[in-house]
Amino acid sequence: MKLWSNSFKDGAYIPGEFAFAVSHPETHISLSANRNPHFAWSQLPAATQSLALICHDPDVPSRGDDVNQEGKTVAADLPRVDFFHWLLLDLPPATTSIAAAAFSNGVTPCGKPGPEIDSNPGLRHGLNDYTGWFAGDAAMSGDYFGYDGPCPPWNDEIVHRYIFTLYALSIPRLAVTGKFTGAQVLAAMHGHILAEEAMVGLYTLNPAL
Repeated sequence: MKLWSNSFKDGAYIPGEFAFAVSHPETHISLSANRNPHFAWSQLPAATQSLALICHDPDVPSRGDDVNQEGKTVAADLPRVDFFHWLLLDLPPATTSIAAAAFSNGVTPCGKPGPEIDSNPGLRHGLNDYTGWFAGDAAMSGDYFGYDGPCPPWNDEIVHRYIFTLYALSIPRLAVTGKFTGAQVLAAMHGHILAEEAMVGLYTLNPAL
C-alpha cells in the first residue's frame, strides 16, 4: 500500500495553511486556514472493504502547567502523550484520494458537526482532542469533529510530529457509535487491519526552532 500527499512531503514541515494556527510576532499565534491536507493512495489489499484515515500528534505535553506561558518553556524531556487531530472512517475502497480542504477549510469555533458528514454521506468523523482542550473556554468549547490541524505550544522546546495513517480494513463499517474518540477507533480496528501506511509531517510555533 502506498500513501502520499501533494500538500507536504513525508518527514517535511506542514505548511501553515494546513494548521490550526500560525506563528505571530506579537501574540505568538494567530488562527490559520485550517485546511485538511491532500492525500492519495494506491495498491490496497484485494480484500479491503473500507478505509480509515487517522492523524495524531504523539508529542503533546503530558502536563499543561507551562504550556503557552510567558517566561517559561515546555521542556524537551517532559513525557509526551497522544493528541488526535483527525478520525475519518468508512471510506469506500474505491476511493483513491482526498482533496485539500474537502473536509476542513477554516477554524470553526465550538467545532464542526458530526459524526455523519453531510457532504459525503456514508463517511463519519470522530471527535478530535480539541474537544477536551477547549472544554473550559466559553467561546470555543464544543464537540470538535473532523480535522483540526496543528497548534503545538508556542514555547515548546521540540518540534511536533503529525502522523497521518491510512488503514485498509476487512470490514465495511467500523463498530463505533455516537461521539467516538481516537482510543475507541483504535480498539474497534483491532483484528480488522489488513494493511497500514503512514506519513509524518512536522510543525512548530516556536520561532526559535
